[in-house]
Amino acid sequence: MLVIGSGFGGLAAAVRLAARGWRVTVLERRPGPGGRASVFEQDGFTFDAGPTIITCPQLFEELWALAGQRMADHVVLRPVSPLYRMCFPDGVTFDYHSDRAAMLESVRRLSPRDEAGYLALSARVERMYEAGIGPLMSTPVPHVLSLVPFTRTLVREEAYRSMYGLVSRHVRDERLRQALSFHPLLIGGSPFAPASAVYTSIQFVERRWGGFFPAGGTGALVRGLVALLESLGGEVRYGCEVAEITVEGRRATGVRLRGGAWLPADAVVSNADAAWTYQQLVPGHARRHWTDARIQRARYSMSVFLWYFGTRRQYPDVAHHTLLFGRDFRGMFEHLSSGGGVPGEEPLLYLHRPTATDAGLAPPGHDAFYVLAPVPHLGDSSDWRVRAETFRRKLETRLSRTLLPGLESQVVTSRVFTPEDFRDELRAFRGAAFSFAPTLMQTTFLRAQAESEDVERLFMVGAGTHPGAGLPAVLCSAKIVDQVMAERLAPHERLPVVARAAE
Repeated sequence: MLVIGSGFGGLAAAVRLAARGWRVTVLERRPGPGGRASVFEQDGFTFDAGPTIITCPQLFEELWALAGQRMADHVVLRPVSPLYRMCFPDGVTFDYHSDRAAMLESVRRLSPRDEAGYLALSARVERMYEAGIGPLMSTPVPHVLSLVPFTRTLVREEAYRSMYGLVSRHVRDERLRQALSFHPLLIGGSPFAPASAVYTSIQFVERRWGGFFPAGGTGALVRGLVALLESLGGEVRYGCEVAEITVEGRRATGVRLRGGAWLPADAVVSNADAAWTYQQLVPGHARRHWTDARIQRARYSMSVFLWYFGTRRQYPDVAHHTLLFGRDFRGMFEHLSSGGGVPGEEPLLYLHRPTATDAGLAPPGHDAFYVLAPVPHLGDSSDWRVRAETFRRKLETRLSRTLLPGLESQVVTSRVFTPEDFRDELRAFRGAAFSFAPTLMQTTFLRAQAESEDVERLFMVGAGTHPGAGLPAVLCSAKIVDQVMAERLAPHERLPVVARAAE
Protein backbone atom coordinates (compact mmCIF):
# COMPACT_ATOMS: atom_id res chain seq x y z
CA MET A 1 0.00 0.00 0.00
CA LEU A 2 1.45 3.35 -1.04
CA VAL A 3 0.29 6.71 0.35
CA ILE A 4 1.33 9.88 -1.47
CA GLY A 5 1.94 12.72 0.97
CA SER A 6 2.45 12.90 4.72
CA GLY A 7 -0.08 15.57 5.62
CA PHE A 8 -2.63 14.84 8.33
CA GLY A 9 -4.89 13.08 5.83
CA GLY A 10 -2.13 10.84 4.51
CA LEU A 11 -0.76 9.95 7.94
CA ALA A 12 -4.22 9.27 9.37
CA ALA A 13 -5.09 7.02 6.43
CA ALA A 14 -1.74 5.24 6.70
CA VAL A 15 -2.24 4.56 10.42
CA ARG A 16 -5.75 3.21 9.87
CA LEU A 17 -4.63 0.94 7.02
CA ALA A 18 -1.54 -0.28 8.89
CA ALA A 19 -3.77 -1.12 11.86
CA ARG A 20 -5.79 -3.34 9.48
CA GLY A 21 -2.65 -5.25 8.58
CA TRP A 22 -1.61 -3.55 5.37
CA ARG A 23 2.07 -2.93 4.72
CA VAL A 24 2.03 0.85 4.28
CA THR A 25 4.68 3.14 2.86
CA VAL A 26 4.14 6.91 2.81
CA LEU A 27 6.02 8.82 0.10
CA GLU A 28 6.84 12.44 0.92
CA ARG A 29 8.62 14.68 -1.58
CA ARG A 30 9.81 17.14 1.08
CA PRO A 31 12.56 16.48 3.66
CA GLY A 32 10.15 16.19 6.58
CA PRO A 33 6.55 15.17 7.33
CA GLY A 34 3.39 17.22 7.64
CA GLY A 35 2.65 18.77 4.26
CA ARG A 36 0.69 21.92 5.09
CA ALA A 37 1.29 21.03 8.76
CA SER A 38 5.07 20.95 8.46
CA VAL A 39 7.38 22.65 10.97
CA PHE A 40 10.50 24.72 10.52
CA GLU A 41 13.06 26.11 12.93
CA GLN A 42 14.77 29.43 12.41
CA ASP A 43 17.09 31.42 14.68
CA GLY A 44 16.01 29.48 17.75
CA PHE A 45 12.27 29.79 17.02
CA THR A 46 9.96 26.89 16.12
CA PHE A 47 7.14 27.68 13.69
CA ASP A 48 4.17 25.53 12.78
CA ALA A 49 3.69 26.24 9.10
CA GLY A 50 -0.03 25.51 8.95
CA PRO A 51 -2.89 24.36 11.22
CA THR A 52 -2.79 25.73 14.74
CA ILE A 53 -6.24 25.03 16.21
CA ILE A 54 -7.04 21.47 17.25
CA THR A 55 -10.71 20.58 17.61
CA CYS A 56 -12.34 17.14 17.68
CA PRO A 57 -9.42 15.57 19.57
CA GLN A 58 -11.32 12.28 19.59
CA LEU A 59 -10.46 11.87 15.90
CA PHE A 60 -6.78 11.78 16.83
CA GLU A 61 -7.40 9.63 19.90
CA GLU A 62 -9.09 7.04 17.68
CA LEU A 63 -5.85 6.60 15.73
CA TRP A 64 -3.81 5.75 18.80
CA ALA A 65 -6.59 3.48 20.07
CA LEU A 66 -6.38 1.46 16.85
CA ALA A 67 -2.83 0.56 17.86
CA GLY A 68 -3.83 -0.21 21.44
CA GLN A 69 -2.16 2.97 22.69
CA ARG A 70 -3.23 6.17 24.44
CA MET A 71 -2.63 9.43 22.64
CA ALA A 72 -2.14 11.21 25.99
CA ASP A 73 0.98 9.10 26.60
CA HIS A 74 2.58 10.57 23.48
CA VAL A 75 1.01 13.97 22.76
CA VAL A 76 -0.31 16.46 25.31
CA LEU A 77 -3.14 18.76 24.23
CA ARG A 78 -3.50 22.00 26.17
CA PRO A 79 -6.85 23.81 26.19
CA VAL A 80 -6.82 27.35 24.79
CA SER A 81 -9.02 30.03 26.36
CA PRO A 82 -10.28 32.24 24.95
CA LEU A 83 -10.34 30.25 21.76
CA TYR A 84 -10.19 33.52 19.80
CA ARG A 85 -9.85 37.14 20.78
CA MET A 86 -11.58 39.31 18.21
CA CYS A 87 -10.59 42.92 17.69
CA PHE A 88 -12.93 45.24 15.78
CA PRO A 89 -12.13 48.56 14.05
CA ASP A 90 -14.06 50.52 16.71
CA GLY A 91 -11.62 49.31 19.38
CA VAL A 92 -14.00 46.78 20.95
CA THR A 93 -12.67 43.30 21.72
CA PHE A 94 -14.71 40.12 22.02
CA ASP A 95 -13.45 36.92 23.59
CA TYR A 96 -14.87 33.87 21.82
CA HIS A 97 -14.96 30.82 24.11
CA SER A 98 -15.66 27.14 23.62
CA ASP A 99 -17.03 27.08 27.19
CA ARG A 100 -20.78 27.83 27.09
CA ALA A 101 -20.97 29.97 30.24
CA ALA A 102 -17.92 32.05 29.31
CA MET A 103 -19.26 32.57 25.79
CA LEU A 104 -22.63 33.71 27.11
CA GLU A 105 -20.89 36.24 29.33
CA SER A 106 -18.97 37.58 26.32
CA VAL A 107 -22.21 37.92 24.35
CA ARG A 108 -23.85 39.81 27.23
CA ARG A 109 -20.94 42.22 27.45
CA LEU A 110 -20.95 42.95 23.74
CA SER A 111 -24.70 43.01 23.07
CA PRO A 112 -27.07 42.13 25.95
CA ARG A 113 -30.11 42.27 23.67
CA ASP A 114 -28.71 39.39 21.59
CA GLU A 115 -28.39 36.81 24.37
CA ALA A 116 -31.69 35.07 23.58
CA GLY A 117 -30.94 35.11 19.87
CA TYR A 118 -27.51 33.60 20.43
CA LEU A 119 -29.03 30.78 22.50
CA ALA A 120 -31.62 30.11 19.78
CA LEU A 121 -28.88 30.02 17.14
CA SER A 122 -26.80 27.63 19.26
CA ALA A 123 -29.76 25.26 19.63
CA ARG A 124 -30.38 25.32 15.88
CA VAL A 125 -26.73 24.66 15.13
CA GLU A 126 -26.74 21.66 17.48
CA ARG A 127 -29.80 20.17 15.77
CA MET A 128 -28.23 20.74 12.36
CA TYR A 129 -25.02 19.00 13.39
CA GLU A 130 -26.54 16.04 15.23
CA ALA A 131 -29.07 15.14 12.56
CA GLY A 132 -27.20 16.11 9.42
CA ILE A 133 -23.69 17.51 9.35
CA GLY A 134 -22.15 15.13 11.90
CA PRO A 135 -23.23 11.93 10.12
CA LEU A 136 -22.27 13.39 6.72
CA MET A 137 -18.74 14.09 7.95
CA SER A 138 -17.88 10.41 8.26
CA THR A 139 -20.09 8.90 5.55
CA PRO A 140 -19.23 8.30 1.88
CA VAL A 141 -21.49 10.40 -0.38
CA PRO A 142 -21.05 9.01 -3.90
CA HIS A 143 -24.31 10.39 -5.34
CA VAL A 144 -27.24 12.67 -4.60
CA LEU A 145 -29.42 9.87 -3.19
CA SER A 146 -26.91 9.52 -0.35
CA LEU A 147 -28.15 12.89 0.92
CA VAL A 148 -31.81 11.90 1.22
CA PRO A 149 -31.66 10.84 4.91
CA PHE A 150 -30.28 14.25 5.89
CA THR A 151 -32.22 16.56 3.58
CA ARG A 152 -35.33 17.11 5.71
CA THR A 153 -33.34 18.22 8.76
CA LEU A 154 -31.04 20.49 6.81
CA VAL A 155 -33.96 22.19 5.07
CA ARG A 156 -35.89 22.58 8.33
CA GLU A 157 -32.89 24.21 9.99
CA GLU A 158 -32.38 26.51 6.97
CA ALA A 159 -28.97 25.19 6.02
CA TYR A 160 -29.68 26.50 2.51
CA ARG A 161 -29.09 30.04 3.75
CA SER A 162 -25.78 31.84 3.84
CA MET A 163 -24.07 31.57 7.20
CA TYR A 164 -24.12 35.33 7.64
CA GLY A 165 -27.82 35.34 6.74
CA LEU A 166 -28.69 32.63 9.25
CA VAL A 167 -26.69 34.31 12.02
CA SER A 168 -28.32 37.65 11.20
CA ARG A 169 -31.78 36.13 11.70
CA HIS A 170 -30.84 35.56 15.34
CA VAL A 171 -28.53 38.42 16.40
CA ARG A 172 -28.57 42.12 15.55
CA ASP A 173 -25.22 43.55 16.60
CA GLU A 174 -23.03 43.70 13.48
CA ARG A 175 -19.87 42.85 15.40
CA LEU A 176 -21.51 39.77 16.88
CA ARG A 177 -22.78 38.78 13.45
CA GLN A 178 -19.23 38.84 12.16
CA ALA A 179 -17.89 37.02 15.22
CA LEU A 180 -20.40 34.22 14.66
CA SER A 181 -20.02 33.92 10.91
CA PHE A 182 -16.30 34.17 10.11
CA HIS A 183 -15.78 30.39 10.37
CA PRO A 184 -15.96 29.55 6.62
CA LEU A 185 -12.72 31.50 6.31
CA LEU A 186 -11.03 28.63 8.19
CA ILE A 187 -11.80 26.29 5.29
CA GLY A 188 -11.42 28.70 2.40
CA GLY A 189 -15.07 29.70 2.06
CA SER A 190 -17.33 32.73 2.41
CA PRO A 191 -20.11 33.23 4.99
CA PHE A 192 -22.09 35.03 2.28
CA ALA A 193 -22.22 32.04 -0.09
CA PRO A 194 -25.51 30.10 -0.48
CA ALA A 195 -25.79 27.13 1.90
CA SER A 196 -22.71 28.19 3.84
CA ALA A 197 -24.96 28.01 6.93
CA VAL A 198 -23.87 24.37 7.22
CA TYR A 199 -20.54 25.69 8.50
CA THR A 200 -22.19 26.98 11.66
CA SER A 201 -21.50 23.36 12.62
CA ILE A 202 -17.91 24.47 13.31
CA GLN A 203 -19.28 26.48 16.25
CA PHE A 204 -20.93 23.37 17.63
CA VAL A 205 -17.71 21.36 17.26
CA GLU A 206 -15.82 24.05 19.17
CA ARG A 207 -18.40 24.09 21.97
CA ARG A 208 -18.69 20.32 22.36
CA TRP A 209 -15.04 19.31 22.14
CA GLY A 210 -13.17 22.56 22.80
CA GLY A 211 -10.05 23.99 21.22
CA PHE A 212 -6.51 22.85 21.99
CA PHE A 213 -2.87 23.36 21.17
CA PRO A 214 -0.32 20.53 21.44
CA ALA A 215 2.64 20.92 23.75
CA GLY A 216 5.56 21.43 21.38
CA GLY A 217 3.29 22.81 18.65
CA THR A 218 1.16 21.18 15.97
CA GLY A 219 4.33 19.49 14.74
CA ALA A 220 4.22 17.34 17.88
CA LEU A 221 1.03 15.76 16.51
CA VAL A 222 2.69 15.13 13.15
CA ARG A 223 5.71 13.52 14.78
CA GLY A 224 3.43 11.49 17.01
CA LEU A 225 1.52 10.11 14.03
CA VAL A 226 4.75 9.19 12.23
CA ALA A 227 5.95 7.31 15.33
CA LEU A 228 2.54 5.65 15.63
CA LEU A 229 2.68 4.50 12.01
CA GLU A 230 6.17 3.12 12.52
CA SER A 231 5.03 1.22 15.61
CA LEU A 232 2.51 -0.51 13.34
CA GLY A 233 5.20 -1.50 10.84
CA GLY A 234 4.65 1.35 8.38
CA GLU A 235 7.23 3.85 7.18
CA VAL A 236 7.59 7.33 5.75
CA ARG A 237 10.20 7.93 3.03
CA TYR A 238 11.32 11.50 2.49
CA GLY A 239 12.67 13.06 -0.69
CA CYS A 240 10.44 10.75 -2.75
CA GLU A 241 8.60 12.79 -5.35
CA VAL A 242 5.88 10.94 -7.21
CA ALA A 243 5.83 11.79 -10.90
CA GLU A 244 3.02 9.48 -11.99
CA ILE A 245 0.43 7.05 -10.70
CA THR A 246 0.79 4.09 -13.04
CA VAL A 247 -2.41 2.61 -14.44
CA GLU A 248 -3.07 -0.60 -16.36
CA GLY A 249 -6.50 -0.72 -17.89
CA ARG A 250 -8.50 1.12 -15.24
CA ARG A 251 -6.51 -0.08 -12.22
CA ALA A 252 -3.75 1.73 -10.32
CA THR A 253 -0.67 -0.48 -10.15
CA GLY A 254 1.79 1.74 -8.29
CA VAL A 255 3.73 4.95 -8.72
CA ARG A 256 6.71 6.14 -10.68
CA LEU A 257 9.09 8.43 -8.82
CA ARG A 258 10.84 11.46 -10.23
CA GLY A 259 14.03 9.84 -11.50
CA GLY A 260 12.30 6.79 -12.96
CA ALA A 261 12.02 4.22 -10.15
CA TRP A 262 8.73 2.32 -10.18
CA LEU A 263 7.09 1.17 -6.94
CA PRO A 264 4.32 -1.41 -7.40
CA ALA A 265 1.34 -1.38 -5.05
CA ASP A 266 -1.92 -3.20 -4.54
CA ALA A 267 -3.57 0.21 -3.98
CA VAL A 268 -2.59 3.88 -3.93
CA VAL A 269 -3.90 6.58 -1.61
CA SER A 270 -3.21 10.19 -2.57
CA ASN A 271 -3.04 12.93 0.03
CA ALA A 272 -1.66 15.30 -2.59
CA ASP A 273 -3.92 18.14 -3.69
CA ALA A 274 -6.90 16.56 -5.44
CA ALA A 275 -6.78 18.71 -8.59
CA TRP A 276 -3.00 18.28 -8.79
CA THR A 277 -3.30 14.52 -8.36
CA TYR A 278 -5.70 14.15 -11.24
CA GLN A 279 -4.10 16.62 -13.63
CA GLN A 280 -0.44 15.88 -12.94
CA LEU A 281 -0.24 12.32 -11.62
CA VAL A 282 -3.05 10.35 -13.28
CA PRO A 283 -2.54 9.78 -17.03
CA GLY A 284 -5.02 11.66 -19.18
CA HIS A 285 -6.21 8.51 -20.95
CA ALA A 286 -7.39 7.11 -17.61
CA ARG A 287 -9.55 10.15 -16.73
CA ARG A 288 -13.12 10.34 -17.97
CA HIS A 289 -14.56 12.15 -14.92
CA TRP A 290 -11.67 14.36 -13.78
CA THR A 291 -10.71 15.60 -17.23
CA ASP A 292 -8.42 18.58 -17.75
CA ALA A 293 -11.46 20.63 -18.76
CA ARG A 294 -13.33 19.77 -15.55
CA ILE A 295 -10.30 20.63 -13.43
CA GLN A 296 -9.83 23.96 -15.20
CA ARG A 297 -13.45 25.07 -14.79
CA ALA A 298 -13.74 24.04 -11.14
CA ARG A 299 -13.81 26.82 -8.56
CA TYR A 300 -10.89 27.03 -6.18
CA SER A 301 -10.58 28.42 -2.70
CA MET A 302 -8.76 31.56 -1.76
CA SER A 303 -5.09 31.38 -0.96
CA VAL A 304 -3.34 32.93 2.03
CA PHE A 305 -0.25 35.01 2.66
CA LEU A 306 1.67 33.92 5.76
CA TRP A 307 4.29 35.92 7.59
CA TYR A 308 6.22 34.03 10.27
CA PHE A 309 8.21 36.19 12.66
CA GLY A 310 9.84 36.24 16.05
CA THR A 311 10.29 39.22 18.36
CA ARG A 312 13.02 40.05 20.85
CA ARG A 313 10.39 41.06 23.39
CA GLN A 314 7.18 39.43 24.57
CA TYR A 315 3.62 40.70 24.14
CA PRO A 316 1.87 39.07 27.13
CA ASP A 317 -1.46 40.81 26.52
CA VAL A 318 -1.86 39.22 23.08
CA ALA A 319 -3.97 36.03 23.09
CA HIS A 320 -2.94 32.75 21.51
CA HIS A 321 -5.40 33.26 18.62
CA THR A 322 -6.43 36.79 17.59
CA LEU A 323 -8.72 37.85 14.76
CA LEU A 324 -8.24 41.42 13.61
CA PHE A 325 -11.32 42.46 11.65
CA GLY A 326 -11.22 45.05 8.88
CA ARG A 327 -13.77 47.72 8.05
CA ASP A 328 -15.48 45.92 5.17
CA PHE A 329 -16.32 42.34 6.17
CA ARG A 330 -18.57 41.61 3.20
CA GLY A 331 -16.37 43.42 0.72
CA MET A 332 -13.36 41.31 1.67
CA PHE A 333 -15.16 38.09 0.79
CA GLU A 334 -16.53 39.57 -2.42
CA HIS A 335 -13.00 40.49 -3.44
CA LEU A 336 -11.67 37.03 -2.62
CA SER A 337 -14.41 35.28 -4.60
CA SER A 338 -13.97 37.61 -7.58
CA GLY A 339 -10.48 36.27 -8.21
CA GLY A 340 -8.93 39.73 -8.06
CA GLY A 341 -5.18 39.59 -8.45
CA VAL A 342 -4.32 41.75 -5.44
CA PRO A 343 -5.30 41.51 -1.77
CA GLY A 344 -8.17 43.66 -0.56
CA GLU A 345 -7.58 46.61 1.74
CA GLU A 346 -7.26 45.66 5.41
CA PRO A 347 -8.47 42.04 5.20
CA LEU A 348 -9.44 40.11 8.30
CA LEU A 349 -6.16 38.91 9.80
CA TYR A 350 -5.48 35.88 11.96
CA LEU A 351 -2.56 36.31 14.36
CA HIS A 352 -1.12 33.19 15.96
CA ARG A 353 1.01 33.57 19.11
CA PRO A 354 1.88 29.98 20.13
CA THR A 355 4.21 31.18 22.88
CA ALA A 356 1.10 32.28 24.79
CA THR A 357 0.60 28.56 25.49
CA ASP A 358 4.08 27.09 25.00
CA ALA A 359 6.95 29.47 25.75
CA GLY A 360 9.44 26.83 24.62
CA LEU A 361 8.74 27.61 20.96
CA ALA A 362 10.89 30.75 21.21
CA PRO A 363 14.13 31.69 22.98
CA PRO A 364 13.69 32.98 26.57
CA GLY A 365 12.09 36.43 26.67
CA HIS A 366 11.01 36.23 23.02
CA ASP A 367 7.69 35.59 21.25
CA ALA A 368 6.87 33.57 18.12
CA PHE A 369 4.08 34.59 15.75
CA TYR A 370 2.57 34.10 12.39
CA VAL A 371 -0.02 36.28 10.75
CA LEU A 372 -2.33 34.96 8.03
CA ALA A 373 -3.99 37.20 5.47
CA PRO A 374 -6.55 35.72 3.04
CA VAL A 375 -5.71 36.62 -0.56
CA PRO A 376 -7.03 35.51 -3.96
CA HIS A 377 -5.60 32.34 -5.46
CA LEU A 378 -3.17 32.71 -8.32
CA GLY A 379 -5.49 32.13 -11.25
CA ASP A 380 -3.35 32.97 -14.24
CA SER A 381 -1.24 35.56 -12.43
CA SER A 382 2.01 34.97 -10.58
CA ASP A 383 3.81 38.02 -9.24
CA TRP A 384 4.09 37.49 -5.49
CA ARG A 385 7.86 37.39 -5.62
CA VAL A 386 7.72 41.04 -6.68
CA ARG A 387 5.22 42.32 -4.13
CA ALA A 388 5.60 39.98 -1.14
CA GLU A 389 7.83 42.36 0.82
CA THR A 390 5.55 45.34 0.21
CA PHE A 391 2.56 43.37 1.46
CA ARG A 392 4.51 42.07 4.47
CA ARG A 393 5.37 45.63 5.46
CA LYS A 394 1.69 46.61 5.27
CA LEU A 395 0.88 43.79 7.67
CA GLU A 396 3.73 44.83 9.95
CA THR A 397 2.50 48.42 10.04
CA ARG A 398 -1.07 47.39 10.76
CA LEU A 399 -0.05 45.02 13.56
CA SER A 400 2.24 47.65 15.06
CA ARG A 401 -0.63 50.15 15.06
CA THR A 402 -3.19 47.80 16.61
CA LEU A 403 -1.79 44.83 18.55
CA LEU A 404 2.02 44.80 18.65
CA PRO A 405 3.34 48.30 19.39
CA GLY A 406 6.83 48.99 18.11
CA LEU A 407 6.83 45.78 16.07
CA GLU A 408 9.09 47.17 13.33
CA SER A 409 12.02 47.43 15.74
CA GLN A 410 11.34 44.14 17.55
CA VAL A 411 11.46 41.58 14.71
CA VAL A 412 14.54 39.35 14.92
CA THR A 413 13.59 36.60 12.46
CA SER A 414 11.21 36.57 9.51
CA ARG A 415 9.95 34.40 6.66
CA VAL A 416 7.00 34.67 4.27
CA PHE A 417 4.98 32.01 2.45
CA THR A 418 2.96 33.19 -0.55
CA PRO A 419 0.37 31.68 -2.92
CA GLU A 420 3.25 30.86 -5.25
CA ASP A 421 4.80 28.78 -2.47
CA PHE A 422 1.51 26.94 -2.03
CA ARG A 423 1.71 26.09 -5.72
CA ASP A 424 5.41 25.29 -5.93
CA GLU A 425 6.16 23.84 -2.48
CA LEU A 426 2.86 22.15 -1.66
CA ARG A 427 1.68 21.43 -5.22
CA ALA A 428 -1.60 23.25 -4.56
CA PHE A 429 -3.41 23.81 -7.85
CA ARG A 430 -3.49 27.59 -8.58
CA GLY A 431 -1.99 28.13 -5.15
CA ALA A 432 -5.40 27.58 -3.55
CA ALA A 433 -4.74 26.99 0.15
CA PHE A 434 -7.87 24.86 0.69
CA SER A 435 -8.20 23.10 -2.68
CA PHE A 436 -11.71 23.20 -4.24
CA ALA A 437 -13.83 26.07 -2.93
CA PRO A 438 -16.52 24.89 -0.46
CA THR A 439 -19.46 26.02 -2.59
CA LEU A 440 -22.90 24.47 -2.93
CA MET A 441 -21.97 23.00 -6.31
CA GLN A 442 -18.72 21.55 -4.97
CA THR A 443 -19.91 19.82 -1.86
CA THR A 444 -20.45 16.18 -0.78
CA PHE A 445 -20.87 14.02 -3.93
CA LEU A 446 -19.71 16.93 -6.13
CA ARG A 447 -16.22 16.95 -4.58
CA ALA A 448 -13.51 14.39 -5.24
CA GLN A 449 -14.56 11.12 -3.61
CA ALA A 450 -12.65 8.73 -1.38
CA GLU A 451 -12.77 6.11 -4.14
CA SER A 452 -11.57 7.56 -7.41
CA GLU A 453 -14.27 8.01 -9.99
CA ASP A 454 -11.74 7.22 -12.72
CA VAL A 455 -9.21 4.67 -11.51
CA GLU A 456 -9.79 1.46 -9.56
CA ARG A 457 -7.66 1.02 -6.44
CA LEU A 458 -6.89 4.72 -6.30
CA PHE A 459 -8.22 6.46 -3.21
CA MET A 460 -8.19 10.10 -2.16
CA VAL A 461 -7.88 11.92 1.16
CA GLY A 462 -7.44 15.55 2.08
CA ALA A 463 -9.04 18.97 1.75
CA GLY A 464 -10.20 18.53 -1.85
CA THR A 465 -12.21 15.41 -1.08
CA HIS A 466 -15.47 14.85 0.78
CA PRO A 467 -16.13 16.13 3.45
CA GLY A 468 -13.76 19.06 2.82
CA ALA A 469 -11.05 21.24 4.31
CA GLY A 470 -10.13 21.79 7.95
CA LEU A 471 -8.46 19.32 10.29
CA PRO A 472 -11.62 17.48 11.45
CA ALA A 473 -12.85 17.06 7.87
CA VAL A 474 -9.44 15.89 6.62
CA LEU A 475 -9.23 13.30 9.41
CA CYS A 476 -12.76 12.18 8.52
CA SER A 477 -11.71 11.79 4.88
CA ALA A 478 -9.11 9.25 6.07
CA LYS A 479 -11.79 7.47 8.07
CA ILE A 480 -13.98 7.26 4.97
CA VAL A 481 -11.12 5.89 2.86
CA ASP A 482 -10.58 3.22 5.51
CA GLN A 483 -14.27 2.24 5.34
CA VAL A 484 -14.37 2.15 1.56
CA MET A 485 -11.16 0.16 1.21
CA ALA A 486 -12.32 -2.36 3.80
CA GLU A 487 -15.42 -2.94 1.66
CA ARG A 488 -13.65 -3.00 -1.70
CA LEU A 489 -10.47 -4.91 -0.98
CA ALA A 490 -11.03 -8.17 0.82
CA PRO A 491 -7.87 -9.95 2.07
CA HIS A 492 -7.90 -12.55 -0.72
CA GLU A 493 -7.88 -9.74 -3.33
CA ARG A 494 -4.63 -8.20 -2.17
CA LEU A 495 -1.70 -8.37 -4.53
CA PRO A 496 1.78 -9.23 -3.27
CA VAL A 497 3.72 -6.02 -2.78
CA VAL A 498 7.44 -5.57 -2.22
CA ALA A 499 7.66 -1.80 -1.73
CA ARG A 500 11.44 -1.60 -2.20
CA ALA A 501 11.71 -3.96 -5.16
CA ALA A 502 11.97 -1.36 -7.93
CA GLU A 503 14.21 1.19 -6.24
